[in-house]
Amino acid sequence: MKFLVSFIVICFQFSIYCQNKLISTGNYFEGEPYIAVNPKNQQHIVAAWMGFQLNNKVVIKSSISMDGGNTWSSPIWQPHTSASFSSADVSLGFDNNGNLFMSYIDFDNINHSQGQVLLRKSTDGGLSWSNPTEVISMADCPNKLCIDRPWMAIDISGTNTDGTIYITSMNANQPTLVNPPYNPYIAVSTDGGNSFATPRTIDSTGFLAGSTIPQPMPSPVVNSNGKLSTIFPSYLASQSLFPRLIFAESTTKAASFNYKIAYQGGDFGASEQLLKAGALLRSNPANPNHYIYLFLSDLYDGSDIMMIETTDGGNSWSNLKRINQDTQGNGKLQDLIWADFDNDGDLVVCWRDRRNASGNTFQNPTEIFASVRYNNEPDFEPDFAISSQLVSHDAILEDNGNDFMHVVFEKDTVYAVWGDVRSGTLKIYLNKWHPQTNISTIHEIKTSPELQLFPNPVSDLLFVIAEKSYNKYEIVNSEGKVLIESNELPKNGINIQKLKPGQYLLRVSNTNFVKEEPFIINR
Repeated sequence: MKFLVSFIVICFQFSIYCQNKLISTGNYFEGEPYIAVNPKNQQHIVAAWMGFQLNNKVVIKSSISMDGGNTWSSPIWQPHTSASFSSADVSLGFDNNGNLFMSYIDFDNINHSQGQVLLRKSTDGGLSWSNPTEVISMADCPNKLCIDRPWMAIDISGTNTDGTIYITSMNANQPTLVNPPYNPYIAVSTDGGNSFATPRTIDSTGFLAGSTIPQPMPSPVVNSNGKLSTIFPSYLASQSLFPRLIFAESTTKAASFNYKIAYQGGDFGASEQLLKAGALLRSNPANPNHYIYLFLSDLYDGSDIMMIETTDGGNSWSNLKRINQDTQGNGKLQDLIWADFDNDGDLVVCWRDRRNASGNTFQNPTEIFASVRYNNEPDFEPDFAISSQLVSHDAILEDNGNDFMHVVFEKDTVYAVWGDVRSGTLKIYLNKWHPQTNISTIHEIKTSPELQLFPNPVSDLLFVIAEKSYNKYEIVNSEGKVLIESNELPKNGINIQKLKPGQYLLRVSNTNFVKEEPFIINR
């Protein structure tokens, strides 16, 4: 579980052009962001992260952009279910109806006596969030602490009619509190996140995770036909003399699973314990039988990014394929894997890379690298740095926290988020680029202590985030004339399509305050 914080930046594509711009100005560590792109509106981007909030432990914060990342709303944060709790491990996802979901842990991070995985829902694209729904509680799994690393997979296939949401988890890294055997877990909602069935273990007789791997993390996906699949690691000598990767699939909404062996042998996993080694399963939207699984391996003398894949629904899997393209056997340590397919089957893989630093330890300076494989092509394109500089190591990276980066590949645009310490403390950067045209842009997420307007400039809908409660708003032109007024700020944005291009002022007020903020209409 993690105890750090985050924000976001966007930059240019290649390292010789990339100017990763830091926008987070806080004095606290920031880490572990997650982003979601609305599949029905690529201009709508949502970011969530672990952040510091005054008089609270770490909370989950989020911000949205309605113009593809040019402007961002002021962050809002989620209160804890108990004042002594801390939050971690946020993930986001949209359903077919445009609803946005946020999953995360809220727990006692000192004694690990209480806690749960929570889900919140937003019907306005992230401007506001519902009260939390409990997904998995520590009470559901006595002496197991089964709430770590919750990953969410939402069924957006054409077969889904009930808003099915899957959230997986695993045992926490607390050896004195967790009794083996260890298990991967899953909880399911079939009513759009309003309630979750009692969580169950994913592994089963003959395909148990065992008592050797303390955190058998499952990575879930739902393919384009609505089938749930996950892979988890397993080692139990009575099942196999070798460690295994078990592919578990379900067509019954996790009521039952079928099992297949995706890999068997000693070449997955990394011996360096400081590496951020989370593995990842992904499904190709253009081919429901095509899955890839990424993990670290010491096979070539140093942890490399390895991939296996299947094109027949998991019946047969490829040999190991090395993704990072530095000199084989050079001993360099790679980690922090993430990947995504776009709609037509192109694949991007990103990771933290140490090839350009001297030495072969976790503490070497790092860059973030990426490589793309286009649909139906056998090989990946040459890999390249998407971060703008080689960043020196900091001891904070050796702690739990900042364990993952995140990547979204949506309609030929990649959004890759990671954390590094170039500014002296851990901050988050995001590179947005188009692999085929090499077009990239720099944007900032700007915040305001009282009032935030976005996008600005605006063409049709103006969104407003206000920290105070106002009971009136007015739009005023440059001559001081009130053109639009209302007693309520609409959550779905103020429609300004009838106004001419030019400079305007938004004025909000209540009995004690008046606040004005300028904006521009530009078409």
